Amino acid sequence: MSILIPVFLTAAAVFTVYYVLIHLVYGPWKRFQYFNKEIPGPPALPIVGNAHLFDRDPAKFYQQVLQFCRDYPKVFRIMLGPTCMIAIHNAKDAEVLFNSTKHITKSFVYDFLHPWLGAGLLTSKGSKWFHRRKLLTPTFHFSILNNFRVVFNEKADILARKLSTMADGRAFNIFPIITQCSLDIICETAMGKNIHAQENEKSEYVQSVIKMSELIQERQKYPWYWFDGLYSVLPSGKEHARCLKVLHDATSSVIKERNSKFSELYPRGIDEQSVEEPKKRRLAFLDLLLHMHRDDNSFTFEDIREEVDTFMFEGHDTTAAGASWCLYLLGRHPEIQQRVHEELDEVFGDNDEPATSDQLQSLLYLTRVLKETLRIYPSVPFIGRTLEEDCVIGGYKLPKGVNAIALITGLHRDPEVFPNPEEFDPDRFLPENCVNRHAYAYVPFSAGARNCIGQRFAMMEEKVMVSAVLRRFNIQSLQTPDEVLPLSELILRPSGGIQVKLTPRS
Repeated sequence: MSILIPVFLTAAAVFTVYYVLIHLVYGPWKRFQYFNKEIPGPPALPIVGNAHLFDRDPAKFYQQVLQFCRDYPKVFRIMLGPTCMIAIHNAKDAEVLFNSTKHITKSFVYDFLHPWLGAGLLTSKGSKWFHRRKLLTPTFHFSILNNFRVVFNEKADILARKLSTMADGRAFNIFPIITQCSLDIICETAMGKNIHAQENEKSEYVQSVIKMSELIQERQKYPWYWFDGLYSVLPSGKEHARCLKVLHDATSSVIKERNSKFSELYPRGIDEQSVEEPKKRRLAFLDLLLHMHRDDNSFTFEDIREEVDTFMFEGHDTTAAGASWCLYLLGRHPEIQQRVHEELDEVFGDNDEPATSDQLQSLLYLTRVLKETLRIYPSVPFIGRTLEEDCVIGGYKLPKGVNAIALITGLHRDPEVFPNPEEFDPDRFLPENCVNRHAYAYVPFSAGARNCIGQRFAMMEEKVMVSAVLRRFNIQSLQTPDEVLPLSELILRPSGGIQVKLTPRS
């Protein structure tokens, strides 16, 4: 027996070394060689991949990605350490990804959202995602969005009054002001809480939301930040932990408070009548989730917090960016701004009453302006998925488990689909100009099964904010496109803000 023990230990040691060499060294090395050799892309190094090439300046990194799209016209690969990312920027190959009911698992880069968002609608996968999507879809019904419109108008009016104090021809950065309005809207519609972001821009919660987005983007880009143990002791990791506590504490507190008042607010529960009484009570996304919890105890308070945090994350920056870029482009193109003004005058007249649902639906030209804005400056520039089965993309055989990224910003600049892609032309979205366009050439809200559940919410909010500004002011943008380069973060923000001048309309 004593002789067998050393033999057993030796065999175990040999097996362990073999396993490490084959599965943790040789396997990744062979995959690295295959992707590096067979699929075009920037030169990659062992261990770090292409990370050494990425500019730490997010604006310059975004320009690098656009250059990659020009250098590699079909698809290309980027190596993040030993991990291969297949970048797609043409509609035909994007269809393989978006049209599949199997490739719905988000890429590993979304894992860094889990500490904040948990496994909510954005980050969940498989049966949990299908169940959660089915559960939440009714919360974005038109009648509920119409209820939220009351909040959109109220906060947009505060925005307009705030801007009126700056409408004297002086230059200022409008982007943070639009962001504060969007935060006001999302906090009240998501949680039923008025945080007065437009009056108190130094709110700890507001600052934590903004900082957390920056930290997540930084962590996604650099493999040496991926290890939790190492990250937690670094300055960025400690700041991440601080922001996370602020965000989770705030959401949990609001859920607890709203739940304690639920029976008082909705003695019959939430029914059609309560949805259609916005003046009597302010319906919030959180109320709908609490109603679900009462119907099904398996939908826990933790599940509720995941979805509220997800709504907060997805709903504030995206709309703020879309509205801000729209105002920037209109300030650069006075002839298009004039057409918007004419439409607003026709629909609203010379009054400043809140926008009705019918009026917003009548703003057909402004809708095209917003769509063209999202083509040039998509709020979410990249979407990542993990392949759930072997498939062919761009003529390359890709094994299950590979990460694919749809470069929305590249899709929207395909000159074969959008001639003169850098030109701002809202008439691209006239019905007759969209007839033969590939279904996956324009996807600002993603596409397929995992398209954005809140896209109608976002478009309505952006329409309300932009119309509230332009009903009252003329806007002039003071920067060229080269001076307002987008930042390649989770959301496409303008580097250095958006400098404008406002003057009251006569």
